[in-house]
Amino acid sequence: SVKVKNGGKLVIPAGTRIIATAGADSYTLVEQGGQIFANGTAGSPVLFTSTTAEAGNWGGLIICGKAPINTGASGMSEIGNSAYGGTDVADNSGVLNYVKIEYAGATFGTGKKFNGLSLFGVGNATRVESVALLNTADDGIEIYGGTAAVSNIVSIGNTNNALSFKDGWVGTATNIFTKRKSDGTGNNGIKGINNATNPDASPRSNPTIKNATIIGGNDTGETNAVRLSSGAQATIENIVISNWKTGFNLESDATVTYFNGQSKIKDILFNANVTTKASATSTAGTAVTILANTYTEKTDATGAGNKENIPTWAIGWSGL
Repeated sequence: SVKVKNGGKLVIPAGTRIIATAGADSYTLVEQGGQIFANGTAGSPVLFTSTTAEAGNWGGLIICGKAPINTGASGMSEIGNSAYGGTDVADNSGVLNYVKIEYAGATFGTGKKFNGLSLFGVGNATRVESVALLNTADDGIEIYGGTAAVSNIVSIGNTNNALSFKDGWVGTATNIFTKRKSDGTGNNGIKGINNATNPDASPRSNPTIKNATIIGGNDTGETNAVRLSSGAQATIENIVISNWKTGFNLESDATVTYFNGQSKIKDILFNANVTTKASATSTAGTAVTILANTYTEKTDATGAGNKENIPTWAIGWSGL
């Protein structure tokens, strides 16, 4: 494992290839006050990979920042027992630019796996741009509170969610291209909650998600392009959804009340094989009727930039 301590800086030049060899003991952890500068380019991305091309062969990349979370004044990451959270919305943990992370997601405890990229309380001065998460044995990217802004994200072939968030994330996600494993293994495209035990915890998870393409497949796990629950909120715009049984699944009273009839989901293109465009369920588990203006459709929505096709910004460096 590589740990970047408080005050330390890990600088990774363009074209660097980092090969993990020790399974769950191979991971990179940036602690609070530490920084990573993975300075890839479109022609020479930084690559984190393993000796064998198989999901779960190593840990992943974990960054812990000082931005607010809603599970307490601070928390401790499961991986590396590292503190995260605080009051600095503009905390800066460095730069990830043109980075590809593949075959991560090793098991490190009973029922616990690494994600490809985990952002714990990361602040909005951290640059997370042009990052590809490929063939991870859990989530491609998971965001635990904080204010991080992520853009140009590719998350493909992961066995759990392509992108998930919780614990009070109030950042942005722009230009997101996700695709489920071809054999149907996996869960949601995007999964968001506010707080697992307190749906009204503050700060409330309320990101802005714009310009996303979410492609499903032969479902064997959860079947939602977007699943929001436990008090999660969001503003969602310009999304292309294809091959999912349900487009938007809204769960819990707090989440349903925020979205139902409130025009928070805009400019959606439901393409092939979407059985139910939106569904809602109360905290008690009762089906709730979706009201008019819960979402608006747009037949020429572009999603990540090229509808269901690979967006131009992702070609080459991401492996696509």
